[in-house]
Amino acid sequence: MAKYRKKPVVIEAVQYTTYGKLVPGMCNSMSCFGAGNTEPHVHTIHAGQIVNLEVGDFVIPEPDGEHFYPCKPDIFAATYEPASEPMSVIP
Repeated sequence: MAKYRKKPVVIEAVQYTTYGKLVPGMCNSMSCFGAGNTEPHVHTIHAGQIVNLEVGDFVIPEPDGEHFYPCKPDIFAATYEPASEPMSVIP
């Protein structure tokens, strides 16, 4: 079986550190609250999927830039490292 390495990608992420405090990507839609989802959450790229946030989760934008997904702190630390400088785009 062939082996593959994940391409290096620089992402933006924000950590959800305080219950109830809005962070970029977190839903604050009245329609969600009206439907009974009052827990902090994000909408993922998967149609209709809502994922609740827990304090400590990182919120990461999906590639479409409109949806987001949460990542647990231990998985985030194992997967990502600080980017010292922006990566250049190669045409």
